[in-house]
Amino acid sequence: MSSAPRPARPASLPRRTGRQLRRALGARHEPLVRPLDRSRARAWLLAAFGAVLTVALSVGGALLLYRGAAPQADAERTRLHRVDAVVRGIPDRGAATGGRFAGGHRNRTDVDVAWTAPDGTPRSGTVQAPDATTAGGRVPIWIDRAGNASAPPVDRATLAVSAACTGIGTLLTLFALVVLVLRLRLHALDRRAESAWADAWARLEPRWSGRAGQRTED
Repeated sequence: MSSAPRPARPASLPRRTGRQLRRALGARHEPLVRPLDRSRARAWLLAAFGAVLTVALSVGGALLLYRGAAPQADAERTRLHRVDAVVRGIPDRGAATGGRFAGGHRNRTDVDVAWTAPDGTPRSGTVQAPDATTAGGRVPIWIDRAGNASAPPVDRATLAVSAACTGIGTLLTLFALVVLVLRLRLHALDRRAESAWADAWARLEPRWSGRAGQRTED
């Protein structure tokens, strides 16, 4: 009693990868493999190398960006300190937000505040505070060593998020470039294969169809 032959199992991913690598490097001798097949394998190999390099560059660039900005942020944080300013008045509740030291957050309004500099000198100015702030209340602000109001220092978490977003953007851009170059290369190889097939068919078709012998008899 004979059993039906089992279908061949597809090769595993590591074996297929190794096969393509040997083919791209010319170490795999296959009589049916054309030069175009080796060129296509090399294109995929270079694309894989480019993808790995893209990940390395993106991660490395993000880490360098974070490590370069973190000491500056720490120095900025030591230069500034936080104080509570007393709200003296609210100029206009309907005025557009986006004051000098606010960052343009929504649901915030400009208020006149007063605070004391590190040397004891009274200071005043306009900052942004939540809409619910009332006259006589207190709002936290950041001042420098001279007592001038300043933008809040950037913390390490914000720097990490910014560096990560930059790295992801770089990764997507470079990866898209690798994919584009690969598609262009494969398209060029496909056109070359079609041209070679058309030339071979033009030579073999008359013999295969018998039209070459008819031309000889004529």
